[in-house]
Amino acid sequence: MSLKTYIKEEVIKDNLYSLEAEMLSMKEGLFLQLVSEGVYDPGILKCVFMAGGPASGKSYQAKDIFGIGKGLSSVSATGLKTVNSDSAFEAGLKKHGISPKDLARIEKEDSELWDKITKVPGGIRDKAKKLTATQKKFYEAGRLGMIIDGTGDDYNKIKKQKLKAEKLGYDCYMVFVNTSLKVALERNANRERVLPEDLVKESWKECQENLGKFLSMFGGNFRVIDNTVYKPVTKSIQKAANAFVRKPIKNKIGVKWVENAKALKKSGHIKK
Repeated sequence: MSLKTYIKEEVIKDNLYSLEAEMLSMKEGLFLQLVSEGVYDPGILKCVFMAGGPASGKSYQAKDIFGIGKGLSSVSATGLKTVNSDSAFEAGLKKHGISPKDLARIEKEDSELWDKITKVPGGIRDKAKKLTATQKKFYEAGRLGMIIDGTGDDYNKIKKQKLKAEKLGYDCYMVFVNTSLKVALERNANRERVLPEDLVKESWKECQENLGKFLSMFGGNFRVIDNTVYKPVTKSIQKAANAFVRKPIKNKIGVKWVENAKALKKSGHIKK
């Protein structure tokens, strides 16, 4: 069974909590297969960060830019794999009979349940984060291309993620999806997973404060999308982002990794 089949979106959704144990039990043979597939994978060693406030439309913009949804819903047309704990979190909520729309109400009316969902070790949010972290480790092991779908309110967290990716050999890019606060609040109230209003305001404010820092961090590999009004992604941004994915790897660590992986494959240490 190929790795791509193993980690396909349907399996991840249908076996949300059992998948983590299965992935952790993978042995050397599957790891070598991962390297074998990864070395010629589209988008290898390219890491794209999607940032922006809650309800800014990051996931929808990622779909338009990279063609996510053509085939597996978490894999782009260029081979990038989406890393987003929100998908696992929402699946976990539904598994326990909790509607994502009720989160804002639960925070206000049932603090004990809110803490169990979002804060305690082993809770739904904690399990979703651990599952996503495990999934990401296997992508990194094969240096597969990734789309890190987050928010952008924690500058140091993204800085740390970028540094780690670069040490593994990845080239990094960021697409920052922006909206007005008014629109963010309106969309939040109407989406499936409703966040507390004060949380949306705080996160939006912090994202705005970090925008200039992200520009400095990513330099020429940084684009901003104004998504205050829903519209198709600007062709120039789509073209620039996909050009980044298709360009030869610049990171010297990544170039060396590919050379070594190809040498192992050629010598027969990694089966074709």
